[in-house]
Amino acid sequence: MSNDKNNTAAANAPSSNFLRAIVESDIASGNYRRDGLPPVITRFPPEPNGYLHIGHAKSICVNFGLARDYNGVCHLRFDDTNPAKEEQEYVDTIIDTVKWLGFSWEQNGTSHLYYASDYFEQLYQMAEYLITAGYAYVDSQSAEDMAKNRGNFGTPGTNSAFRSRPADESLALFRDMRAGNYKDGEHILRAKISEDAMASPNMNMRDPAIYRIRHAHHHRTGDAWCIYPMYDYTHPISDALENITQSLCTLEFQDHRPFYDWLLATLTEGGFFKQPVPRQYEFSRLNLTYLVMSKRKLRQLVDDGIVSGWDDPRMPTLVGLRRRGYTPESIQLFCERIGVSKADGWIDMSTLEGSLRDDLDPKAPRATAVLRPLKLIIDNFPEGESIECTSPVHPHFPERGVRTFPITKHLWIEQDDFMEVPSKGYFRFFPPIGDAPGSRVRLRHGYVTECTGYDKDADGKVVAVHVKYFEDSKSGTEGSNTYKVKGNIHWVSAETALKAEVRLYDRLFTDPQPDGGGKDFLAALNPNALEVVTAYLEPGMSAAQPDQRFQFERHGYFVADRVDSVAGKPVFNRVTTLKDSWVK
Repeated sequence: MSNDKNNTAAANAPSSNFLRAIVESDIASGNYRRDGLPPVITRFPPEPNGYLHIGHAKSICVNFGLARDYNGVCHLRFDDTNPAKEEQEYVDTIIDTVKWLGFSWEQNGTSHLYYASDYFEQLYQMAEYLITAGYAYVDSQSAEDMAKNRGNFGTPGTNSAFRSRPADESLALFRDMRAGNYKDGEHILRAKISEDAMASPNMNMRDPAIYRIRHAHHHRTGDAWCIYPMYDYTHPISDALENITQSLCTLEFQDHRPFYDWLLATLTEGGFFKQPVPRQYEFSRLNLTYLVMSKRKLRQLVDDGIVSGWDDPRMPTLVGLRRRGYTPESIQLFCERIGVSKADGWIDMSTLEGSLRDDLDPKAPRATAVLRPLKLIIDNFPEGESIECTSPVHPHFPERGVRTFPITKHLWIEQDDFMEVPSKGYFRFFPPIGDAPGSRVRLRHGYVTECTGYDKDADGKVVAVHVKYFEDSKSGTEGSNTYKVKGNIHWVSAETALKAEVRLYDRLFTDPQPDGGGKDFLAALNPNALEVVTAYLEPGMSAAQPDQRFQFERHGYFVADRVDSVAGKPVFNRVTTLKDSWVK
């Protein structure tokens, strides 16, 4: 193997982290050696109550990545236990998004797609066991009294007056709850972990609720149930039913782990599970600058019309990033680069954008686009004539061929490629000054030209630049070597250019932590997060397909919008600039 291949393999190799060390230790010790099951079974368990965002991508990559790397399988499980907030739309988009990211829950022809609602009957039967064994009771306090009696971090909780309710009475009430005989909030089922549980310093161990009454239509089970299990109850049981080995969560679930362990140990004692049961491990969540990732705040952006929808390219949702032009590979690369740790921290947005550039640079074919057009007239170029120019599809991969475009008398150039009075070090077009001729500039892949003048409209705005060209200076010909110029600009033919809408997207917020410290995140909205321009592109761009990405030379990376592009008339979104424009 060559050194280059060795270096590439090393760069793409997964980095070591504490989760990998745990998995490798479990495999080496045979902790989860079970007949007919893979050595590693992880799961990604989203609640279908919204769209996944970039923070979820880290969890997806961690869970699916570990299973892939250790010959295991990762389950996609929907935690659909709250029917008031969940919809089939969210199920569908989550499935599509995980697939788009490049991961699969299929193994050897078997689909490992699961729903917590598939386990409702088993969850219910286990709850009945907890009641009869003295580990749960029906509490009939009001929600206000329950919250008051729970205490706080500095004050122990107070036992409910219903904590000593006989098991048979609680069981009868629980069955009546299932039968629909009570209103929402009239009763609730709580775990009774120990006699002094309400004094636990861990609030999650103070008789946590495990079932509540909710008369709501469920998107999968319909009206079959009117009581629904809580997440902390459902999660460990679902893990155990699916033979999960390592249950990987973000750090906010660290204080929930004692209940996770207690519940599985108690149900194993009751004969529902066998050892080994899953173990929960926590890793840091993704905190990315210049974003908000609260579902409530993202919904507010959508509902208030600040963005066009969940897939608005300025949103941190994965559907938004996909429409923006991000690739699955760039997101996977980003997640690999930031690594996995036990300590929360902030990742700068430039790390994500840098991963995107590194992924797109070798992939994206090049194209010429003029975003802020100014007419250029070659006065001595024959009227009606067209001469073909060529440029590589990709400068580093000649095998990808060349693209062709014509040069004609009338062209479009960028407005900032002309100055009436040039600043020091300006090497683009400027007119004759005194006895000195105008500047000489090469039209990239075309001819050397010399500025001879310009036109203004009635308002004093420059509307056209006049030049003459040197016929023997065409790029690639022998004569072109005799011309030494410092300016080299891009252009497109006014006669043949594709006129297109181009959306210049930027970061949605100007503050690195827009909602940090209780700030009003809306006050940090970036007024320049979207600019729409009418641009002119080389004619071959009319064939661009939705989701096809290009590097517009000099401007950045762009993608044909997957929603608004139509055949022959693509709309382009700026994915990212060529370099980080936010560096201070």
